[in-house]
Amino acid sequence: MKKVLPVILSLTLALSLTACGRNTGGDPVPADSPDPAPAENLDLIVFAAASMQETLTEIGEAYKADHPGLNLVFNFDSSGTLKTQIQEGADCDIFISAGQKQMNQLDAAVTSAVNADAPEENPEENLDFIESNTRFDLLENKVALAVPEGNPANIRSFDGLKASLEAGDILLAVGNSDVPVGQYTQKLFAYYGLDETALAASGVLTYGSNVKEVTTQVSEGAVDCGVIYATDACSAGLTVVDTATAEMCGQVIYPAAVLKSSRYPEEAQAFLDYLRTPEAGAVLEAVGFTPLG
Repeated sequence: MKKVLPVILSLTLALSLTACGRNTGGDPVPADSPDPAPAENLDLIVFAAASMQETLTEIGEAYKADHPGLNLVFNFDSSGTLKTQIQEGADCDIFISAGQKQMNQLDAAVTSAVNADAPEENPEENLDFIESNTRFDLLENKVALAVPEGNPANIRSFDGLKASLEAGDILLAVGNSDVPVGQYTQKLFAYYGLDETALAASGVLTYGSNVKEVTTQVSEGAVDCGVIYATDACSAGLTVVDTATAEMCGQVIYPAAVLKSSRYPEEAQAFLDYLRTPEAGAVLEAVGFTPLG
């Protein structure tokens, strides 16, 4: 019996090793075959306009609670900066822009059509980064004139802002020309017949590289007022004395899309779908966004 027992143990071990070398379908698995990627610790990278920082962070926490193992990695900045980072090859699964222009410049389906209509006027390269069939308009914001606590300069409206700027009586914070909030401001200047170059030269304008920088200048009382988004004013607890109409600067629409380079397109689409749910919409509406999805 003592001689038989080692033989039985050896046969049992051999059968176990053979079973481990096969999958559930009975096909051999090479010894050096890599293990499948685990479902946990999946990093979904979201590039989003700086004006969505508070709301998207809150929504992301709720989403992760229902999706254990999924980690949302947010990169918040001006849409122009995010666009450039994507063009330069940064890892990104989802892009949410504060303006159509930046999204269009990454979407070959749009740039091809625009350039075909007026190739000399629109020399934009056909940049093929966006999965066009995933793109949709997520929400709308408003351009607002915000003032520091107490409104020391007694600013009441965009109409009154024009006269104060021309008189050189106030200091206004605006976004740079390469970011959406700055581009909407330029449209406001054009609407009121204001020369931005002349205003800057006279010292009545200060600039921020994104809407958060402009908001900070207003919050700290470094300026008399600032042109920001209504949602940023709400998040910062600032007083809004006026909001711009679509006639004054156009609609502030935020498009969203999955990138073609996404490593996890299904998970990226699932998160975008969640942003269109009533739960996510309630968070967005609480600060002044209007969900469109």
